[in-house]
Amino acid sequence: MSAVIRKVQARQLIDCKCRPLVEVDVVTEGGFLGRGEAPTGSSVGMYESCVLRDGDAGEYHGMSVHRAVQNVNEVIAPQLIGMDVSDQEKIDQLMIDLDGTENKGKLGGNAIYSTSIACFRAAAAVQNIPLYEYIAGGNIRTVSIPSFNMINGGKNGSICQAFNEFIMMPYRAGDIEEAVEIAVDVFQKLPDIMRKYNGEEPGIGRSYGWTAPSEDPEECVKLILEAVDQCGYTGKCALAFDCAISDMYDADTHTYYLNGKRLVSEEIISYVKYLTEKYPFVFVEDMLDENDWEGYAKAHRAIDRTLIIADDFTVTNEKRIRRAVEADSIDGFILKPNQVGTITEALRAHEYAREKGLLSIPSGRSGGVIGDVVMDLAVGLQIPFIKNGCPRSGERIDKLNFLMRVKDQHPGCHMANIDHLVRF
Repeated sequence: MSAVIRKVQARQLIDCKCRPLVEVDVVTEGGFLGRGEAPTGSSVGMYESCVLRDGDAGEYHGMSVHRAVQNVNEVIAPQLIGMDVSDQEKIDQLMIDLDGTENKGKLGGNAIYSTSIACFRAAAAVQNIPLYEYIAGGNIRTVSIPSFNMINGGKNGSICQAFNEFIMMPYRAGDIEEAVEIAVDVFQKLPDIMRKYNGEEPGIGRSYGWTAPSEDPEECVKLILEAVDQCGYTGKCALAFDCAISDMYDADTHTYYLNGKRLVSEEIISYVKYLTEKYPFVFVEDMLDENDWEGYAKAHRAIDRTLIIADDFTVTNEKRIRRAVEADSIDGFILKPNQVGTITEALRAHEYAREKGLLSIPSGRSGGVIGDVVMDLAVGLQIPFIKNGCPRSGERIDKLNFLMRVKDQHPGCHMANIDHLVRF
């Protein structure tokens, strides 16, 4: 009886950006508690599951989630009471059927996802083991290499940097503790480098990295590499982009804004190819619009010195990943479970990608939470590297501490090696 669901209770809380989110508690007959929250991102693909908000301008500027909370408490909860909390697929399918829409827009993807995570955690609690061990079903041999958002793009005064995140990965650090220290050192060195570059104090971007001081992506790349060199970590670090360039795409002209110009897909591909042949890039994410299927296939054929990774393009959705695989257009995808809306669907997407030789790369969201389930997935699924965000803000630091804690608690565990994945 200990695994039978006795109570499901939802509430409205706030994320790290002070935007309302749904939190759900699931309690079993044995008193075991699982808790889940639904984070949200700044770069949100149009094919993600629905984040149901109230639209009441008088509360949190329309972003409150009372309807989603009500849907958990009044629609979902009565159906889950009495079910076995460990039957994740059955629970998730029941919620999908209750909603009945493609994007979970009736009950809210945030309502369904929070409940799915809460059940997942409760099932691990019943077995009295951490969720990542519940996922792994065996020994924890490695922790993922974190990659760090150093410089943020977007609009900043007169500057409009088209690429969203400039990322540094300490992939050849001796272990996870050194990787974290490298990231902290480089991140804290960057303001000095940037002040010398343009004489201005860098601001804080929407994902908490430093604001880009130039519209030219290559200039930002050079600044990060200079900081790496000055900190004494040359040879231990590589780069990555999260372009999130759908924000810069104009559907009427089929062009992208980049560095003061409007460019077509082929020109974006050519520019990224140039950068990856000149600098050490592990991966490039969302380099084209989320609907540019032809462009992604062209990019994958043209660029061979980095991994082509999709996020808004695939949104952790197995159907879209299958289509991308059939078109031979990606090397992997960003694993964000709340994009698709249930743990079952996210795990199916991961398993399909693994069978096809593709990478799943767990990532938090800009509007993140402490104790994000993506870290349990990263370690439990033994994934080689992840996107961590910048080394600033509590929910991001929590992810780093999680990796170091897991490594310490499992004798023989060490940071993963990705030499076999590096193409530069």
